[in-house]
This record gives sequence, C-alpha cells and structure tokens, in this order.
Amino acid sequence: MTSTRWTVSRIGAAAAAFLVLLAGLALIPATATAAPAGSVIDVVARPAGWRGLENGRALDYWTQDPEGKPVPTSGALFVPAGTAPKGGWPVVAYTHGTSGYGPGCGGQSGADAKANRYITRLVDSGYAVVATDYVGLGRFDTGVHPYLNIRSEATATIDMLRAARSVEPSLSNRWAVTGDSQGGQAALATAHLQRSYGPRTDFRGTVSLDPESDVEKIMPFLGPYIPSLPAPLNGTYNFLLAILAGLRQADPAVNVNSYLTPLGKSLVDQVGQTCGGPKVDPNLAFGSLLSRPLGTQPMSSALMRYMAVPVSGYDAPILLLLNTLDTTVPSPLHAKLAADFALNGVDYRMVIGNGSHTDMDAAQWAAFDQFFAAHLK
Repeated sequence: MTSTRWTVSRIGAAAAAFLVLLAGLALIPATATAAPAGSVIDVVARPAGWRGLENGRALDYWTQDPEGKPVPTSGALFVPAGTAPKGGWPVVAYTHGTSGYGPGCGGQSGADAKANRYITRLVDSGYAVVATDYVGLGRFDTGVHPYLNIRSEATATIDMLRAARSVEPSLSNRWAVTGDSQGGQAALATAHLQRSYGPRTDFRGTVSLDPESDVEKIMPFLGPYIPSLPAPLNGTYNFLLAILAGLRQADPAVNVNSYLTPLGKSLVDQVGQTCGGPKVDPNLAFGSLLSRPLGTQPMSSALMRYMAVPVSGYDAPILLLLNTLDTTVPSPLHAKLAADFALNGVDYRMVIGNGSHTDMDAAQWAAFDQFFAAHLK
C-alpha cells in the first residue's frame, strides 16, 4: 500500500511493465541448496549512480518464509562514502512500500523517486542502508509474495542485515528500521521480531510512515453481500486479492479457495503473474468474489496471525509519521493503532501531517532526521 511509483494502481500498463522488468532483471529459480538464514548466496556490485548513490551492492541471501522454511531472496546495501566512524557505520534497514506481488517486483526492480529520497537522505547523513526485496519479490522465483505477512517481512529484513554485515565489515552493530505503507507495517514487525529472531543486536528504534494496520479487523466483515465499492475504495481490490493469495500460500490449512467463488479463485490465481496484479473491473461487486463471509473460522484467526501489527512487546522507541488525508490506509486505522500502542504502554510518539498517503511535510522530515540522530549517532 503506497502512493509511490511502486503502487499497483496503474493496472492497465502492468503487463507491459512486467515484461520490460523481466528483460532487465535476471530471475533465478529457487533451486539452490538451503543454508542458514542470513547466509549470503551472491554479491553483485552495482555501477556508480545506481539509485543515485556511489556505493551500492545487490545481495542474494537466505531467509525464512511465513512457515519458517528456508527461502532465498535478495536486497540492496548502500554504504556512505569515506571512512567509517569509530564503531562502524550505523545501519538503517529500509522496508519498502507495495511494489507488486511476484518475482522481479521488489525494490531493486527500478528507480523510484520516493524510495530513493529515503535511501539518499540516510546515506548522505552517514548511515549505511540495507533494503530487502522481501520474500517472493526479488530475484528468485519462490511463488506468490506473501503480501503483508508480518513474519516473512521481518525475517527478510533481519536476515538482510545479517547478510550485509557478513560482507561489509564497516557496519556497526547499532541499527534501526524505517519504512512506509507496507514497509511501515514491515518496520514495526521487524522491531517486534528482532527481540527473539537471530542473534541479539543493538537495536535502537523504528520510524514508520503511514503503516498498514488493522485491515485484518475489517476483512472479516467482507462476504457475498458486499456490493461494488465507490472510489477510492474500489482501488483496494488488488490489495485484498493479494492478501488472500499470500495467505493461501502461507497457510494451506485455511483452505482459502473454500471462501472464493470461481471468479474470485480465478482472480486470486492471477496474483503474482504481473507486478500490478489482476485487472479488476472497478464496478465489480466485491461480494461476487466470495462464497462465504471472511469472518468465519478458520479465516478470521488466520488473518490475525498472518498480518496483525503487534501492539505490545517492543523494546525500543517508535516514531509514527501519519497523514490525516490518507485514503490508502485510512486515517482511522492509524488512530486505532496509536490508541492500542498507548493502551499497552508502548514507547512511541506521533508527528501528524495533513498530506496524502506517505507524504512527508517539513515537520515530519525534521522528526525523521532527529530520531536517527538521537538514537543512532
């Protein structure tokens, strides 16, 4: 979920864009022998100017899928120019917004001005940046991307950091995470999982911009009785289809197909075939895709396990950057997340802007810079 070029709203051009992408990005069948999570498969140097920076590298590495099984994926590493400070370059893991649903659709798939502004700003400020493609979006064909699955987003991010440290000795043990939209959810998931996944590190905090949250509390209200949705809600069809496709692959016991009509199954089957997802008539009644309500078991519990942002149990501060005019992740969902954080005593603060989804005003950029300066330097 994002308003950047990585968004999937331009459905009409998706097939052509996907073919162009595949022409420039070599996809690799996932046939390599599994190794421990965080192990490097390959390092590919990138030319100066890649993503607007001088010291970029692509990494292929091992991580875990939603079920905890070994799976290869890819990501990028950027290091500031010059000599590292004492203790090494502090690291920020950047988790990107929605870029697609299948192999070759991840953050390395092409230049993106909004993503590049985060990466460039951080590197220019003296932070190394690691950026995962997530499971299923990188250079390996491992099936449908488990869209909005908190565990695989987090494992891919943490293991990208481990892989980067194994090839770049100038990286510090201090790190933080930031992301927007889907990546905002992934950043929070990473902050929570890092307490228990892999070796302990010096984790300092999270900056999350307009994170996806609480959609799993809305989806159970969907069923065969849902009519066609007005704009902009009709733009959410592909998000919902992608969640069901990811859940179907991640948790076969749920039997997602039993909740789908033949039309719904046909569209879910198409998720991941192009980066933009299936082409859906905006006037289509969403209920025509469902054979029974998503609020019945085991679906409702499975959605919570699959994608719910944790609202307690964090051990480092969180900065939420939220927008009141967000319609991609509607602002009431942001308010619900913040209220749950407050109820559970999470160490967080908010900076609220009046922009659209993933916009950043001057006050939010200042808070972004100040957070990392205070917690990483």
